[in-house]
Amino acid sequence: MSGSKSSDGSFAHAASLPPESGGEHPLGLTVHTLPAAGEAVATAQRARHGRWKMLGVLLICAAPVIASYFTYYVVRPDGRRNYGELIQPQRSLPDLTATALDGTAVPLASLKGQWLLVSVAGGDCDAACQKHLYLQRQLRESLGKEKDRIDWVWLVSDAATPPPELATALQKATVLRADATALNAWLAPEAGRQLAEHLYVVDPMGNWMMRFPAAMDTAGAAKAKRDLERLLRASSSWDDAGRPGKP
Repeated sequence: MSGSKSSDGSFAHAASLPPESGGEHPLGLTVHTLPAAGEAVATAQRARHGRWKMLGVLLICAAPVIASYFTYYVVRPDGRRNYGELIQPQRSLPDLTATALDGTAVPLASLKGQWLLVSVAGGDCDAACQKHLYLQRQLRESLGKEKDRIDWVWLVSDAATPPPELATALQKATVLRADATALNAWLAPEAGRQLAEHLYVVDPMGNWMMRFPAAMDTAGAAKAKRDLERLLRASSSWDDAGRPGKP
């Protein structure tokens, strides 16, 4: 066809011309990489960058918790010995369903999100039990504006009914009946002591992390208060009053 021959002649004529020197539009040659290989490299880079970003976010979220525990357990700038005994390794709240005094089932894990000051005793609550309940209430109240960051908890370890005269004093306490065997598998007394002789501290993540000495008196309670104040101060950057999702 005449059109084809004319086009062929034009291409041949252009090919025979010498390259222009000093022209404003030099002939440029571009080498392209294979699209498939380039996309694979870019995808791998994006995935790698994504993993690093995710790791960075996790470290940022965990940093306040790590820093507060490092400060309390390792640095301890005041240089004083704790009154309470630190528990190593810490023990997490057991997968246990307790019962409120009205018969409502309450998963023990639902107590997470607050610092807990815990006592354990039978429902008849003898004089030692009542003294612990009094000290728990006083310790919490003595924390002033920080008191809403800690709950005082009485775990009733048998089927006995608490004395009616304690009802008014326990209005701000969390009282739950729990299986004694399960509690003994989680909390532990000093050697030669009974579970009911101590007060126990549980952090907002549900870890039992401190045990106060047995037969604590008012002088010991003042030392326990200092421990609680240091714990609350060390965790102030990540722990707020109230449990997540609750007013």
